[in-house]
Amino acid sequence: MLDQKAWQEFAHNNRSRLLDQLPVGSAVLVRSGEETIRNRDVEYSFRVNSDFQYLTAFSEPEAVMVLKKLADSNTYTLFLREKDPEKEVWEGRRLGVEAAHQLGTSQAFSIDMLEEQLPSLLDGCDTVFVSFAELEFWSALLHPVIEFAKSKSRQGMTTPTQLSDLDKPLHELRVIKQPFEIEKMRKAAQISVNGHLQAMQNVRPNLSERQLQGDLENGFWQHGAQREAFNSIVAGGENACILHYTENNHLLKSGDLVLVDAGAEYEFYAGDITTTFPVSGQFSDAQAQVYNLVLKAQQAVIEMIQPGVSYDAMHKKTLEVLTAGLIELGIINSDGESLQKLIDQHAYQPFFMHGTGHWLGMDVHDVGDYKKGGRWCKLEAGMVLTVEPGLYLSSSIQGLDKKWHSIGVRIEDDVLVTESGYEVLTKGLPRTVQEIEDWMQQYSR
Repeated sequence: MLDQKAWQEFAHNNRSRLLDQLPVGSAVLVRSGEETIRNRDVEYSFRVNSDFQYLTAFSEPEAVMVLKKLADSNTYTLFLREKDPEKEVWEGRRLGVEAAHQLGTSQAFSIDMLEEQLPSLLDGCDTVFVSFAELEFWSALLHPVIEFAKSKSRQGMTTPTQLSDLDKPLHELRVIKQPFEIEKMRKAAQISVNGHLQAMQNVRPNLSERQLQGDLENGFWQHGAQREAFNSIVAGGENACILHYTENNHLLKSGDLVLVDAGAEYEFYAGDITTTFPVSGQFSDAQAQVYNLVLKAQQAVIEMIQPGVSYDAMHKKTLEVLTAGLIELGIINSDGESLQKLIDQHAYQPFFMHGTGHWLGMDVHDVGDYKKGGRWCKLEAGMVLTVEPGLYLSSSIQGLDKKWHSIGVRIEDDVLVTESGYEVLTKGLPRTVQEIEDWMQQYSR
């Protein structure tokens, strides 16, 4: 169960912090989202819009929040579904309009009254802030609302003159995690660790990728996850060379590696881990060499994390370590070229084609700029990011020695930037070749 009091305090502070950044005469509109049909009359499981949860601590569908900042006051209005005993029998409980005061609202209305009430709510506001990622929705809603307000101008009603993107001010808040959030993220990370350990414990030849996915996700549920943070990737052998492989429908073979990229969501915060381990419990020499190289790159990046480090410096470090290692293994032929020239020529790209990480938070690929004004952002205390270098030696790569075929390795951890350096939130996993082999020998079936 969520600590509703703590969540409400968190959301209240977030609303205040957001409005502090906006000029007088601003209105902010955020919606929770709608349930989506999966097929026929079956819906996908609903997950509230993260911005809405961040500002309201309310997770029902079909709700809209309106914040208003005037010179003499701020108001918080919520539109939501009304109580409906018959629908609640079928679909679950609703908070209802009359109980919305529990959320700290100034006033609340039925969601059916949104278009009717918006003109008066926007009266006196110069600028309306909405997410431009949902501009089509908001434009369709606001067009008739503003037309109506203009028709009442002789009666003293004023209408907004500007539409601005909410994402910039709101997401700048979200990228720096507060202590409340860091506590949730530590929990999400450790639940994710437990799921990965359970997968490593249960793996064996001729098990299907889907069965291993079940063991992994069962480890999430057993330790308190509400849902997966994203679709789990369980990729054996050659499948590990497909970055977003989610079919998970092949048998795991003796002698292959299996790459597992998965994370649990705990109280709306995501974990994101990738582990790579041998189906039979022991790496081949070639697999161990590739794995060690990826681990070396990951550790080199993690060790440089601290406030003030430019975001792109981490990716540059990854490219240096991986490219040098690929030359040493004979996978890249340097032909006498310098390391930097090979990097500039993207010699690594057939084997490593993605970034080194991403922001992490309420969304697994969390909000927040990576560049501002054309310059890479610098790390700040409170940011959380993943570090996930990889190498993908597909059998389809021309001229690749067969001993490297079908070796896909990615290693990913979640890292909090602290005042003095970093904290690995996903600690507790065996990471070196020896640790993995020893752990699997001791704990696996």
